[in-house]
Amino acid sequence: MTPSETIAVIGAGSWGTALAKLLGDKGFGVDLWAHRLDHVAALLRDRENTTYLPGFPLPDTVHPTADLAQAVSGKSVVVMVVPSHVYREVFTFLAPHLAPNAAIISATKGVENETLLTMNQVMAEVLASLRPDFTGQLGVLAGPSFAKEVAGGIPTAVTVAAPTIEGARFFQDIFHTERFRVYAGTDVIGMELGGALKNIVAIAAGICDGLGYGTNTRAALITRGLAEITRLGVAMGAKPLTFSGLAGMGDLVLTCTGDLSRNRQVGLKLGQGKTLQQILAEMEMVAEGVKTTRSAMALAKKIGVEMPILEQVYAMIYEDKPCAEAVQSLLGRDSKEEMEEV
Repeated sequence: MTPSETIAVIGAGSWGTALAKLLGDKGFGVDLWAHRLDHVAALLRDRENTTYLPGFPLPDTVHPTADLAQAVSGKSVVVMVVPSHVYREVFTFLAPHLAPNAAIISATKGVENETLLTMNQVMAEVLASLRPDFTGQLGVLAGPSFAKEVAGGIPTAVTVAAPTIEGARFFQDIFHTERFRVYAGTDVIGMELGGALKNIVAIAAGICDGLGYGTNTRAALITRGLAEITRLGVAMGAKPLTFSGLAGMGDLVLTCTGDLSRNRQVGLKLGQGKTLQQILAEMEMVAEGVKTTRSAMALAKKIGVEMPILEQVYAMIYEDKPCAEAVQSLLGRDSKEEMEEV
């Protein structure tokens, strides 16, 4: 694909805007879709996303639009960056307008509540129903990458996956820059689960920080959280080594420790005594881990995988269990052999 071609980026939140800027700076034309007319008007007027990613001017190559059909029509590459709870709705609307051989990559980290499907699985299901003529490829972009740092040109490493290594390398070439290093692989389900489930552990890490616990506690949560994510991922067909990489450990460490992590901020405020309703009302952007906790809990029960950290996060978010009691429940579990649990 040559830089003179135009790519569709669907979703103009902080991450969608950062990716649109990265691709636009690289020389691609970018049609950046936002669902609200007033948001598009502001992007066109200010040439900057003052709501979700202020301080980073959009290059002239980025063209904001509210016309979803126009944004994807004729495009050989489509980047999906809308929240998981509206992913199916948006993709169902745009699917009839896709080129039959388009390459579609998901940069959304979540699992659909109703079906327990990852975003690639949602796309595959919709395409099978609405576009039996579709012959293109699907992929995923994951890894430790705060939107603000990517937009600012801070050196970042991520990973992309597709069912074939050739497909992954196609996506790799599109996104790779001198400051945005992209690795390639084929474990689509593993990378999607790593990106989605780490948000739950980040909520737990934030809760412990909010309760005033130290770095010992956070390190334990990250390590044992990775064990839980790996157990579920392997049970769903993922490769164990994926969770030692950028989409697993890399993204987990970033999200559990970084102040820019929305999921960690949710946990921090829960630990400080605020209710979930208060926290979400104060947030401009989506914290995917809140909804993913519900999906992951259902998946763990369905598959029969033990995930004690997930269980306690679920109890705190959806059953109003006091945070201190949840931590005590984790500490009070029977002793285990560490590696037998993985």
